[in-house]
Amino acid sequence: MSNVAEGDSEERAVRLAGETSSPREPEEQQARLAGETSYLRSARLLSLGIATTGLVTFAYFSVASHVLDDADYKAVSVLWSVLFITVSVIYRPIEQLLSRTLADRRARGLRDHSLRTPLLIQGSFALAFAAVALAARGPLEDGLFDGSAALYWILVVAVLAYAASYFARGWLAGHQLFGLYGGLVFLEATSRLLFALGVAVGIAEGQTAVALGMAAAPFVSLVVVPVAFSRRPATDSRKRAADDLGIARGGRFALAVLAIMVAEQTLLNAAVLTTDLTTADAVTAGFVFNVLLVARAPLQLFQAIQGSLLPHLAGLEARAGRDEADRAVRITMLAIAGFALAVAAGLAAFGPWAMDLLFDDAATYGRWGLAIVALGMGFHLMSGTLNQAALARDDPGRAAAAWLLAAVVFVAWLVTPVIDDALLRAEVGYLGAAALLCGLLSVVYRRVG
Repeated sequence: MSNVAEGDSEERAVRLAGETSSPREPEEQQARLAGETSYLRSARLLSLGIATTGLVTFAYFSVASHVLDDADYKAVSVLWSVLFITVSVIYRPIEQLLSRTLADRRARGLRDHSLRTPLLIQGSFALAFAAVALAARGPLEDGLFDGSAALYWILVVAVLAYAASYFARGWLAGHQLFGLYGGLVFLEATSRLLFALGVAVGIAEGQTAVALGMAAAPFVSLVVVPVAFSRRPATDSRKRAADDLGIARGGRFALAVLAIMVAEQTLLNAAVLTTDLTTADAVTAGFVFNVLLVARAPLQLFQAIQGSLLPHLAGLEARAGRDEADRAVRITMLAIAGFALAVAAGLAAFGPWAMDLLFDDAATYGRWGLAIVALGMGFHLMSGTLNQAALARDDPGRAAAAWLLAAVVFVAWLVTPVIDDALLRAEVGYLGAAALLCGLLSVVYRRVG
């Protein structure tokens, strides 16, 4: 009898405990679903903005190619390439720093911290660029722009102006104002297009008029900033904490992300450069570039996911703990894996036909080589997800070390003729480097967690 009574008592205790805790479970589940819905809505908004921006940018170059001769168009294309790589490398670190820090503090109900440290770091990067650009004016002007002083000064002004634009992007992402973030990049692309259209309809003429759109675009994009301040989410001003983002800590984060940006540009561009330098047939470098577009296009769109993923993970870490952040990472990784496998299967079936349709060249693109690049793209996207998780957990140093190691291994592979066919060597090397990077960042992620 005593055993039965004890069993009944234990059963009642379990039932009472379940009844006591059950009201919280729906609340927690609703909060989690609300967070996931907000994240997905944010990612969709930003994806729409960046996808539209991509189309408008394509239109800019399409119009420019019609209103300029081949030599002038080539110079404008070079200006764009140098500008895009430069601002991505030197300014995205502060965008990521702001995004993570603001999201973390907002999730903990703290008032916005001082922007002095990010401003000082961003200003230092801009001044460093200005010093290098002014010192190297001759080689830049003559080597890149065929002696055009106008294109040189457009580059300098545009890069300096993008310091403010990328700072605004980080602030918007940290406050999860992704609709305005998408609006910023859309305004930037649209204003650039208007300059090319102005030449097309006869309002202006020449290479300089088309290129001026690149300098004007970052200034025009900042019109969203006053709107952003009016819509800034409120924080509890009673909850204050010391601003622990000093120059040393913020600088370490920014420099680590800068190293990550350099390594990522190496993964995307080293194959083209090394092929051009090491292959007798210089045209092959163009074939390598075309193949790597398979990776570039999804990576461009994934910037939208990255832009919303970092503040989302930082907020989850601070608000709900690491289990919820781990769940978000797993869902993103599984979605990327499915996407990459679908792209690889499609390219294995129709890749050569699609490449022949899109590119008017003499290359023969192998279906399996294209599928290899698609799988590499999948590992690259998963690496980006793990990288954002490491940044959300304030561990950029080990993440940067993983990126740099993968980049060094990739370059070493490219310059070692293990595979005679330069195109196949680039395809296999990209897959191997991306898989290595994903593995290294997985170790970093588990170690931090």
